[in-house]
Amino acid sequence: MVKQHFVVIKAQDGNPRLYRMKEWLRQNPSFIPEGLDPTDTSHALRAALQRKGWVLEKKADKVLVIKPDDEGEVEYAEIISAQDGENELEEKEEIEAEEITFGLERDLQNALRSNIAQLEPGLTITDGGSEKSTEAGRIDITAKDSNGNTVIIELKAGKANPEVIAQVLAYMGSISEADGKPVRGILVAGDFHKRLILAAKAIPNLLLKRYSFQFTFSDIT
Repeated sequence: MVKQHFVVIKAQDGNPRLYRMKEWLRQNPSFIPEGLDPTDTSHALRAALQRKGWVLEKKADKVLVIKPDDEGEVEYAEIISAQDGENELEEKEEIEAEEITFGLERDLQNALRSNIAQLEPGLTITDGGSEKSTEAGRIDITAKDSNGNTVIIELKAGKANPEVIAQVLAYMGSISEADGKPVRGILVAGDFHKRLILAAKAIPNLLLKRYSFQFTFSDIT
């Protein structure tokens, strides 16, 4: 069974909080080990965090990567042991779904980078071929349009939920603050929640784009 990797962080109330490792690293780019990004393997990421002093603990159904607290201790995470085994089937299904989602988003990003003009004529990629780190997180693709405006492109495999709006606006705000220039956003997804569509109507510099798949086949020799 594929084990999901979680980071464990000590909350302000002293209790541990679990977050899926790759998603947490995407939202907290300052903790991403040098030379890696959240699309790298879980084993590579956890090994690099271990070298930075984080503690690895393997459970029957998960792997915990524990961040030491301000005193350098990890005992706060012991309470998690009492929760082992709960909702095992549900967690396994979530693991499989997340791994599929990460794979689809990675494939979607690779395909879009190779065909960026199909998204919008005149777009050119400006991030050097890798996700750009900001204080708001890592941007999937950064580009410029035909008018020289910076364009933030966020990709979601499947249906995009309303909270994605806040994520995209945070990226746009971070880049706009750093560059001192207006920024556009494009959210690409397989489908969109109705509330997200309504919210986007009130944001003139945010564009929604729906993707679709076209399969090609080749012989293996």
